[in-house]
Amino acid sequence: MAPKVLISDKLSPAAVQIFKDRGIDVDFQPDLGKDKEKLLEVIGQYDGLAIRSATKATEKIIAAAENLKVIGRAGIGVDNVDIPAASKKGIIVMNTPFGNSITTAEHAISMMMAVARQIPEANASTHAGKWEKSRFMGVELTGKTLGVIGAGNIGSIVIDRAQGLKMKVVAYDPFLSEERALDIGVEKVELDELLGRADFITMHVPLTDQTKNILSEENIAKLKKGVRIVNCARGGLVDEAALAAALNSGHVAGAAFDVFAVEPATESPLFNLPNVVVTPHLGAATTEAQENVALQVAEQMSDYLLTGAVQNALNMPSVTAEEAKVMGPWIKLTGHLGNFIGQMTDEPIKAINILFDGEASEMNLKALTAATIAGIMTKANPDTNMVSAPIIAKERGIKVSTTKQDQSGAFEGYVKVTVVTDKRERSVAGTVFSDGKPRFIQIKGINIDAEIGEHMVYTTNEDVPGIIGTLGTTMGTNDVNIANFTLGRSEAKGEAIALLYVDEAVPAPAIKALEATGLFQQVKPLTFNV
Repeated sequence: MAPKVLISDKLSPAAVQIFKDRGIDVDFQPDLGKDKEKLLEVIGQYDGLAIRSATKATEKIIAAAENLKVIGRAGIGVDNVDIPAASKKGIIVMNTPFGNSITTAEHAISMMMAVARQIPEANASTHAGKWEKSRFMGVELTGKTLGVIGAGNIGSIVIDRAQGLKMKVVAYDPFLSEERALDIGVEKVELDELLGRADFITMHVPLTDQTKNILSEENIAKLKKGVRIVNCARGGLVDEAALAAALNSGHVAGAAFDVFAVEPATESPLFNLPNVVVTPHLGAATTEAQENVALQVAEQMSDYLLTGAVQNALNMPSVTAEEAKVMGPWIKLTGHLGNFIGQMTDEPIKAINILFDGEASEMNLKALTAATIAGIMTKANPDTNMVSAPIIAKERGIKVSTTKQDQSGAFEGYVKVTVVTDKRERSVAGTVFSDGKPRFIQIKGINIDAEIGEHMVYTTNEDVPGIIGTLGTTMGTNDVNIANFTLGRSEAKGEAIALLYVDEAVPAPAIKALEATGLFQQVKPLTFNV
């Protein structure tokens, strides 16, 4: 019997044809996704579900999807899919991470031009029968300095287009290497320098704890007077109220926003302000982009349903069915190793070196490598998956190397990951024990045996008496419960490390309290998806 796919959102008819051409039974109901009860009633009939943003693949829907094997999201965002619930039920979730890149970049450039020449206001005025030629005095882009926050896939396209407009481009991106900056012809600067130099600022970063309100009230005050700000990336990157105040005071000359902190945005401090251009999240709204993502998701879902091939999956590596059973714990391990180093590294990464020892060296190294890189890159881009991670690393000029060796120690196999930056090298090693659980076995060259918990605290210190007591007392004072801990040291009175297992995310005051003791060279809260 042919696999059966439901398309419950508005996708290009070309996607429907791809499924048919591949011999898949496709049911095209573009408005069904809006009817939760009807979707719940019929979802059990299908092997695949192809969606955009209107369909909400909730835990309840997934629980009712008795035969569902794959969910394909035409686009990058998967906020409307309960990925943990899908993973638990063995349903693969796929997206199309690069189908919208050019369209979104072009929209940012269009918004920049619109705010530079006050086109929407001039358009409305002229339609109203006014001829206010002297009112709408614009500025040229040529020769102006564009500050790009985030020089990844979309940001690098914007940089290329801006250079074509003869703009000077500076970029802030903690993960942009000097080599990559040179390749794309951009000047790499720190955020404060960008804020003070840029005539225009455009943002192309995901919304994370590090990027939320990156243009805060404090940073907006640092902006060059007369700057114009463009945000076609994510709502929440800018303090909208603070920006509105800066626009009203004249410190900021204009703004162009496609995204907002709350969407759908029916109100915002930016609405109805002069020289503010707003659009309803149109970054991906072109015929070409919609066609691209629809075709991609149809091809990917067809490949999986017919051959088992996995592409652009967010919850499963690109491995064969035979490999998956053996490699599952090792893929989880390499993801954790990468995630550890990613959380520990704040400066641009130049190289990632991965050593596979013993039985690990005999596995699908491409998948293990991709899982490692994805773990590292997740800090900078939470949307990173095992397929997109190697591409992102290449775009950023990060050199990835792998080494295989026969079993060389007490473990039947292990993986060691080393990250190289301009300032240091940092390494961590791990293995999978017979119980199938990943473990850290070495950090900074110090041997350790540590399971991996959802919430942990990592510390480094000189091996002196009182450290354990200080950790316990300080955490207890700040109402943090330590479930367990693991210690390691290079030698007596040498460098020592500790990993604390705690019940929940550690509040900032607790970290600051540990740092204030003066006993620790480094204190770092860590989070793992276990």
